[in-house]
Amino acid sequence: MNLLSTILTTLVALEFFYIMYLETFATTSESTSKVFNMSQEELRRESTSLLFKNQGVYNGLIGVALLYGTYISKNPKEIVLTFLVYIILVAAYGALTVDKKILLKQGGLAIIDLLVLLFS
Repeated sequence: MNLLSTILTTLVALEFFYIMYLETFATTSESTSKVFNMSQEELRRESTSLLFKNQGVYNGLIGVALLYGTYISKNPKEIVLTFLVYIILVAAYGALTVDKKILLKQGGLAIIDLLVLLFS
């Protein structure tokens, strides 16, 4: 992996750690309410809160996997490519089912990173 893809992958990982923070630790915050376009009242519901916290753990582990692939793995490109494709597919599903903006909000940086990795 070249320097640009290393930087981009690190930024994607940080994005997923931020999503984890919103979903797991700041579940009922005003920021989470704005990002996910949900009322704080709805976020306070136990069922919603538990689902968010669980999803947050998944997003945090995606961040960990990207950093592992980038800085520790002996085959970084394969691991990072796998997770970037996963992120893009999930963002595409979100765009189809929730809001078209999700594709660029959640998947935009991953798409750029994927292109850099494929053409480097």
